[in-house]
Amino acid sequence: MALKFGILDQSIVFPGQTPSEALNNTIKLAQLAESLGFDRFWVSEHHDSPQMAGASPEVLISHLLARTERIRIGSGGVMLQHYSPYKVAENFNVLASLAPGRVDLGIGRAPGGLPRSTKALQKGLGEADTLGDKLLELEKLLHGQLDEEHPLAGLQANPLPVQPAEIYLLGTSLSSARLAAERGYPYVFALFINNDPEAAKAAFDTYREHFNRETGREPISILALSVIASDTEEEANEIAGHFKSVRVTLASGKTVNVGSLEQAEEFARQAGETYTAEVRDADITRGTKETVRKRLLELRDLYDADELIFTTIIPDFAKRVRSFQLLKEAFEEQTV
Repeated sequence: MALKFGILDQSIVFPGQTPSEALNNTIKLAQLAESLGFDRFWVSEHHDSPQMAGASPEVLISHLLARTERIRIGSGGVMLQHYSPYKVAENFNVLASLAPGRVDLGIGRAPGGLPRSTKALQKGLGEADTLGDKLLELEKLLHGQLDEEHPLAGLQANPLPVQPAEIYLLGTSLSSARLAAERGYPYVFALFINNDPEAAKAAFDTYREHFNRETGREPISILALSVIASDTEEEANEIAGHFKSVRVTLASGKTVNVGSLEQAEEFARQAGETYTAEVRDADITRGTKETVRKRLLELRDLYDADELIFTTIIPDFAKRVRSFQLLKEAFEEQTV
């Protein structure tokens, strides 16, 4: 089976840009991904962050579907912990009715922002269900199949599409892998967030070992990673060298990954807890197309991945476009 490729774009507002410019670049990248033959294009969800313009993936997905023709468009991902499964099902049933067979519903476990935005998003909500319970309800609503014993029996998330959005579970841990396996969903490990190779290997192994084939589905392992392809090794290393990853551990034991020590301090301040922070170089696959291709195939084999989804943090838009062009060239007319 040929290796599939996708793009996850975070609609980053780089210095000197406006949010409108960042979103317009996302549109251009979706169109580029389609023209290059990528399989899917996903957009992220971030809150209370001036550096990220993509606060509402459902709205952005709708626009991207209208501006493309064939490529699958989806969320990477919707933070279901904040929302009613019924409303998420309605949103994605509308999208799937507008573009049958082209809509992916990636579900994320992270908050998508600092504690202040989580508090705002969940304001007025009662006791929250577990993510597993919400996922089960969401899947049934997408297919119009709520059980008779369910408290909302008879409810439909109209319109019911001919081809409902496909659910993908995103994560960075064993718990997310187990949940994806239990529900029989494709599993996406975000290596660009948690760059611990042992954690990624354990997550994928757990996913495949515990996959519930009674769902009638087969396991699909997807690796999401940061990539910078350039015409020279020097340029790729120069672009990548500025980026860091900071793992924050709160006194309560909760962990989160952020992009700077300033963000780590602010997260802990809003959470009202003391913290420790570990700074790492960002894990970015970088280099010429030949170097990148070799490394990507090594990662594919290491994690036994069925698909790769690329994200990139190149500030210069022309160089970002060139990176994706080189990635496509790297695998053209090659047996993978």
